[in-house]
Amino acid sequence: MVIVGAGMGGLVCALLLAARGIRVRLVEKNTVPGGKLREVTVAGRRVDSGPTVVTMRWVFESIFAAVGADLDDHLRLTRADILARHSWVDGSTLDLHADKQASADAIGSMAGAAEARGYLAFCDRTEEVFRSLNASFMENPSPNPLGLARSAGLGGLLSLTRIKPFTALSTVIASYFRDPRLRQLFGRYATYCGSSPYEAPGPLMLIAHVEQAGVWLVDGGMMQIALALGRLARARGVEITYGSDVEQITVRDGVAAGVRLSSGEVIEAKSVVFNGDPGALFEGLLGDECRTATASWKPGQRSLSAVTWSCVARTSGFDLSRHTVFFGQDYEREFSDILQRLELPADPTVYVCAHDRAAGRHESRLSGEERLLLLVNAPARADDQPLSAAEIASCTTRVSERLARAGLTLSAPPEQMKATTPTEFATLFPGTGGALYGRASHGWAASFQRPGARTSIRGLFLAGGAVHPGPGIPMAALSGRFAAQAVLRDLGSTRSFHTAVTPGGMSTRSATTATTR
Repeated sequence: MVIVGAGMGGLVCALLLAARGIRVRLVEKNTVPGGKLREVTVAGRRVDSGPTVVTMRWVFESIFAAVGADLDDHLRLTRADILARHSWVDGSTLDLHADKQASADAIGSMAGAAEARGYLAFCDRTEEVFRSLNASFMENPSPNPLGLARSAGLGGLLSLTRIKPFTALSTVIASYFRDPRLRQLFGRYATYCGSSPYEAPGPLMLIAHVEQAGVWLVDGGMMQIALALGRLARARGVEITYGSDVEQITVRDGVAAGVRLSSGEVIEAKSVVFNGDPGALFEGLLGDECRTATASWKPGQRSLSAVTWSCVARTSGFDLSRHTVFFGQDYEREFSDILQRLELPADPTVYVCAHDRAAGRHESRLSGEERLLLLVNAPARADDQPLSAAEIASCTTRVSERLARAGLTLSAPPEQMKATTPTEFATLFPGTGGALYGRASHGWAASFQRPGARTSIRGLFLAGGAVHPGPGIPMAALSGRFAAQAVLRDLGSTRSFHTAVTPGGMSTRSATTATTR
């Protein structure tokens, strides 16, 4: 079989199938694996310029265990003590901690005892939401609303109503916090899947619990995850070809039959897994026969894009944590700028990842230059309403002004600040228009409208952050597992990846290693 794309979903799918004895060829257009786990080299130093942390560690532990490996033998992960530092225009700051009570104490000091109590109640509810949806939705290859209700049973229906599926996340958060700063902070979780807190549904509050369960930093950078999976896949027999672009997925008599590379090479296969954005299929970028493989969505339904700056700079003033968020004044206006006016926000929220700083309680200021990633959200309309150079330059100025208001000064020559715009993201990830998270999670039904592993073309499967269960490194990994399960079922395998439960109640997978073809 052939897998197109060595992003997280493709790597996991290839690894799991190879461990079952399936002959797998993985084809990647870039010279390295990773997909959105990308690095940008600045002044000779590698800067993580995609996802910056690992959550849901148990997902990766189960994947490694399923092929007879131990995660700790391949990756060094360090748990962060401080999840993020937050700064507002009024000069206030707040650290969220891995320790829930420490966060409550910090919130109480900033906003009062009532808000601290609201935070603890919010944590209890997010844990309940997570436990309601983990097995029934995230760990389910093909969830649907009716099936979710049936699986819950009479006792579980009450829990499902308590996850607030028909209420906007911003409204749910407002029921726990009166302080507008805290409403901004916890509303930001919607942006983790490229959405607006004013349109995303309440269940996205579960992201708060996922972070409480552990935020992990990867020694050597996030790319090490992809490299480790790639090495393990090769050790299990996967043939990986880098620097080869797939021009077409071939279909014969309604069945996927392989791929044709831009070099002219044709690879015959009984199954094809496409680890890319489904937009590339319904836009015909992989051949006209694949246009109807999965449902399409309109440009207005895309998730957010971003403008990022990968930097090597000297910093002074504000004491950065590993992850720091500088909020703008008017959060609701920020999202209407992006999603309705299709503009870069007039007063952007700026995320800064300081790669060379630990995320611990006792940080020290760095002397000399350090690696930074700066990010602001942007509209994903690079294909029909691209941002101009003047708009990008104006946004760069606004970002500098926002950081300066917080007391942070960045000093770097222009060549040590490399910007990536929605137009460049659209080139890196074809079919997206620059969207980084697939379809936006707007409205209660949006999460059920993401494509699953199967398509309408027999033998053609999907994986990646734009398909179920959604964006993010662990979710993309789960999509790879779902694709592998679907392939095995079609090939007549009698065994799959069986569910086990950890003492914490989180489902994982066993290390069963039966083989099949």
